[in-house]
Amino acid sequence: MVRQGLAGSFPMATPAEAALAMCGAHAQVMSAAEVSLALRYPSATRTDVQDAVWSHRSLVKTFGPRGTVHLLPVDELALWCGALMSVPPAGRHAPNVRLSAEQTDELVAAMGKILADAELTVDELDEALADQVGAWAVERVVPAFQEKWPRWRQMVETAAHRGALCFGANKGRKTTYTSPTRWIPGFSPAPSDEAVPWLLDRYLHAYGPATPQHFARWLATTTGWAKARFETAELTEVTVEGERAFAALGDVDPGPAPQGVRLLPYFDAFTIASQPRERLFPGRAAQRALANGQAGNFPVLLIDGIVAGVWHQKKTSTRITVTVEPLTTLTAPQLAQLDEQVERVAAIQHARPTLTIGPVSTRAHA
Repeated sequence: MVRQGLAGSFPMATPAEAALAMCGAHAQVMSAAEVSLALRYPSATRTDVQDAVWSHRSLVKTFGPRGTVHLLPVDELALWCGALMSVPPAGRHAPNVRLSAEQTDELVAAMGKILADAELTVDELDEALADQVGAWAVERVVPAFQEKWPRWRQMVETAAHRGALCFGANKGRKTTYTSPTRWIPGFSPAPSDEAVPWLLDRYLHAYGPATPQHFARWLATTTGWAKARFETAELTEVTVEGERAFAALGDVDPGPAPQGVRLLPYFDAFTIASQPRERLFPGRAAQRALANGQAGNFPVLLIDGIVAGVWHQKKTSTRITVTVEPLTTLTAPQLAQLDEQVERVAAIQHARPTLTIGPVSTRAHA
């Protein structure tokens, strides 16, 4: 929590520095990513985060760990891409849907060419790929919610990790894709033998001590691949409450015990990446704040570094109503700290808050 600016000390100086400390900010819900980053440095608002992405270009919106949308520091993008393109996926599509290696290469090359000087919506990119690659690329065969997506959609994350694609500015409510070369001239992923050890070191610095199983879960990859990365790295073996784990070389000072109250939004990186999960979500917290064992689907209340409740907000143009459901009775000092957290979350979103203590009826976010 200290290293992520969540403990009241060592606050981050910029959104990019916060994203660096977190190993990327999960941005599947962009408004939640804005709160995640702004919570980690003083007096920041969602506007500061938006400016970092679209004006200052210090953050890039792209596909990060687990193939999910993240905000990553532009200065680290080559290392991220070099590492993530080396991570084997844990699952694969059915044979009649799956792309061959040759088809994947062809699509990545086509996307890089098409997006080099454009920001295209999914439909626009679909048309461009049909013209340049052929009808097979846009055949609707990929299962997705209640519909089927075109074949090329299964490898958007691959194209991003190979440096051919990232997100552009929205066109109205429609997402666009573009190329990172538009603001990083000559961009290409770093060599994997440099990037993968770098990523393991960054992960352990932020979330260690950890095990290969934890690393594999964070990346949604195979445990065997993760074990091989641990075996070739210079790490320090430690015991955490009787369990064997690993830290970055020499990084064995546990630091101060976390204290205080924190509100974290949907999909906050601290909630998703911290392991062992049963210690972050003890007892009733696992039942209330996880969705089928998955973290991030509820905004959470942290007390002394442990999940101790959930919360929800309803926002209008000027006001936010925050409902917090604690799993334990809050003390007077904790209630005072909760008031401060609600004020901070509201200020980030340019709104005035109202706090209610009571049940949260909202279901888990998908």
